[in-house]
Amino acid sequence: MKKTLSLLLCFLLLLSAAGCGQEEELPSKSNFLLDTLVTITLYDDSDPAVLELAFDEIARLEDLLSVEKEGSDLDRLAKAAGKEWVEIAPETEEVLRQAKEYYTLSQGHFDVTAGPLIDLWGIHNGEGHYPTQEELAEVLPLISSDDLLVEEGRAYLAREGMKANLGAIAKGYIADKVKELMVEQGVERAVLDLGRNVLLIGGKSEDAGFLIGVQDPSQEQGNYLATLQVSGKSIVTSGTYERYFTYDGKRYHHILDPFTGFPADNGLTSVTILSDSSVQGDALSTTCLLLGLEDGLALVENLEGVEALFITGDGTMTRSSGFAGYEAS
Repeated sequence: MKKTLSLLLCFLLLLSAAGCGQEEELPSKSNFLLDTLVTITLYDDSDPAVLELAFDEIARLEDLLSVEKEGSDLDRLAKAAGKEWVEIAPETEEVLRQAKEYYTLSQGHFDVTAGPLIDLWGIHNGEGHYPTQEELAEVLPLISSDDLLVEEGRAYLAREGMKANLGAIAKGYIADKVKELMVEQGVERAVLDLGRNVLLIGGKSEDAGFLIGVQDPSQEQGNYLATLQVSGKSIVTSGTYERYFTYDGKRYHHILDPFTGFPADNGLTSVTILSDSSVQGDALSTTCLLLGLEDGLALVENLEGVEALFITGDGTMTRSSGFAGYEAS
């Protein structure tokens, strides 16, 4: 269940369009982590050594939170499902508790115990598996965050075969943690792109925000439908066009409904969340895409400090009440 809109590419294009011709001189570091290309760029005179600290922290947290990492907290939790409690790190406990909060907020649509369903479909790099009804009948009863129990320093999956996958929240959580670390090190202006989860420290300058483009889901990368001018915010987008495969002439994307077992099919092609924290944007972008336009918009309007842009298959854009206030003129 993961993300998003090639925001960094748009971000670079917009910087160029704005007349900033020195991007290559800025201290920046990229590496392949979290199953994607991660790039962090400094826009102040901070010591570039902070970039190494940031990437070390990303790698450390990935080793805890990725269910694909042998021996991670999530790997051990899945292997012990239905058998015993598992000791977990404070960071794992924190993100699991947050995941359960979004499970409640979304009335069960955001559910990190959808791991068996994600594995069943196996959508990655244009490949996937179209499940039979018998296969779905086996995995759907395993999905319920009510059966993910979290206590201080430990967690438990109540039934054998359950599996928690934090793909819809971990990058946001990690981005927030890395931002905290960099701010503690004195960084005042930077762009963090963790697999197209864009998180900003400050603005491009003391009196100007960064320009961020929101990708047009129907076009090639770099074509955007909206331009934001923001400082210190998180911008995260979930889109149905990002990871998919084709079966019997129909496209099936990776954002799976834990109730039906099938990809969300409600007319939305993307949801962009603008918020203060990346973990919030990560979880809400997936949640709102699963809920659909009407219910997703209602949820956002009831949350303080959160704005959203919904895009449907015909290109129609629906903004939350305060979203336009962040759009560049």
